[in-house]
Amino acid sequence: MAEELKVLRTWSSPFGLRVVYALKMKGLEYETILEDIKNKSDLLLEYNPVYKRIPVLVHNGKPICESLVILEYIDDTWKQCPLLPQHPYDKAMARFWAKFGDEKVFPSLKSALISQGKEQEECVATAIGNLKCIEELLKGKKFFGGDTIGYLDLAFGWMANIISIMEEIADIKFLNAEIFPLISEWINNFSAHPMIKEFWPPRDRMIEKLTAMREPYLKKVA
Repeated sequence: MAEELKVLRTWSSPFGLRVVYALKMKGLEYETILEDIKNKSDLLLEYNPVYKRIPVLVHNGKPICESLVILEYIDDTWKQCPLLPQHPYDKAMARFWAKFGDEKVFPSLKSALISQGKEQEECVATAIGNLKCIEELLKGKKFFGGDTIGYLDLAFGWMANIISIMEEIADIKFLNAEIFPLISEWINNFSAHPMIKEFWPPRDRMIEKLTAMREPYLKKVA
């Protein structure tokens, strides 16, 4: 009996893309259900009544929520092409840094995007400080997982897509190639991978989306 896999996500969410990439790496077939976050479907509310957000992986009728949790579920369920390191310490460190990306790096970048003036300068400095921690993780490696894309690459994948867009919209600079040569090279390697390119959100639409997200914050301080 074939397994039923569904992914509830939006076209632009980097967190939903984590799930897509993991399933593709495992060679799994799945159905995509695109959600409108402003008009959440009954299906999404049924499958994720606690947080009411995407992504949700539905495996044979059972929902799994939160993208990093989903990545681990996929890796535990389908053993081919492992995503997480095998050693317990390395696995713990991968989880630690993935959480750091979601709870420290991403919020600091977003804060810089939606602020202005002195506040923005402080937010950019915080974001750059966080990115320096990420730079250290890439020493001696092509990807965070080594020679191939792994769990931590998928967790940090949003950086390759979103940081340059944020820089363009807000006219700021997070990633100077001289200061962050390893992240810059990783972005090139990650972005060039055929699997990643296949699902890359259109840049023009992403610019439009993030610009629209930023504008209400700027009006509050105008």
